[in-house]
Amino acid sequence: GMDTRESGPWITGCLAAALSECGVTVRYAGLITTPGVAYLTRTGPFAAGIMVSASHNPYQDNGIKVFGHTGYKLPDEVEHSIEETIFELLAAGVTPSERVLEAEQALDEEYLAHLCATLPGGARMPDRPLRIVLDCGHGAAAHLAPALFRRLGAGVDARNVTPDGRNINLDCGALHVDQLSRLVRETGADAGFAFDGDADRCIAVAPSGRIIDGDMMLMVCGRRLRDAGRLAATDGAPAVVATIMSNLGLERVCAREGIRLVRTPVGDKYVLEEMIRLGAIIGGEQSGHVIFRDFATTGDGMLSALRLVDAVISSERTLDELTADFVSFPQTLKKVKVRSKPPLEEVPPVHAEIARTERELGEDGRIVVRYSGTEPVARVMIEGPSQEVIETHAE
Repeated sequence: GMDTRESGPWITGCLAAALSECGVTVRYAGLITTPGVAYLTRTGPFAAGIMVSASHNPYQDNGIKVFGHTGYKLPDEVEHSIEETIFELLAAGVTPSERVLEAEQALDEEYLAHLCATLPGGARMPDRPLRIVLDCGHGAAAHLAPALFRRLGAGVDARNVTPDGRNINLDCGALHVDQLSRLVRETGADAGFAFDGDADRCIAVAPSGRIIDGDMMLMVCGRRLRDAGRLAATDGAPAVVATIMSNLGLERVCAREGIRLVRTPVGDKYVLEEMIRLGAIIGGEQSGHVIFRDFATTGDGMLSALRLVDAVISSERTLDELTADFVSFPQTLKKVKVRSKPPLEEVPPVHAEIARTERELGEDGRIVVRYSGTEPVARVMIEGPSQEVIETHAE
């Protein structure tokens, strides 16, 4: 499957041709989400699934995500081995052939039916259908998300659903939710949901326009699971898995309510690995990449939206009410371009500055400095008691 980037058809055609030459039967879902490919791979007669997407990146980028039959992404060592083989083929001058693919709409339908089954009562309050605004980011959810919510009986206002190959994520979707926030307020909608290019993440908007990120989703859905007796990990203690980037506000809520918050490095792969190790059923990232192991093996933006809809309907409370006690600590994130990525502890001035900042913030803040896994940049994230304090430290 692929998202809506203009390079998608060429890349999927090359992959299909090469696989066919090796005796592999290829089936093509066409435009579909990353979690859609993961679901079909796990539940169908498939050895592997391949999603061609660069997620939240601009249209000029593209990438290949591979899932095993389990529905999980490949281990790092397997990915690295495949990459080395690719580099060897490139060095040998091998050029790809291409094949024209015809999408099987039935594959998309299987995935939509699965999502519908996770909300059997539909998207209705006791007295009326929910009113929902969708920002599909001109990406993989552009035709799937409106179809899903209309099928569930919601009143849908779908935006950014006309991909042209180059407008994916362009000032819209999960990374740009200000417009969605305004639309939800102006239209009096019950909720808004924004997806990134491959729809493996979701950011929600409450009726007031408040932005509901992945941390707040973990709180809302974690509470529901706890109240239903479903949050316990293998050791019997309630547990939620998040990353080092999750806000201190989530940590404080979890501590207050007797829920263990376990942090991992940034990346849904690391969140999932820790969830499996602990036996936890919910985990995710502040960016809106949330994993519900009851239903999926990877983050799924449309599934996350459905879990929030379920919380609203079951509680008969708004997203504003469900998140009213979540207090976000001020947070800033800076990006610095780098030529190389030596271990930070081996760069004395940086290491010393991190240590000094940690001492000054104490228990009232956090600092995370790390390299991006996809860009030549280092990222500096600081949380603290005030915006002024954290901006000073970040600079």
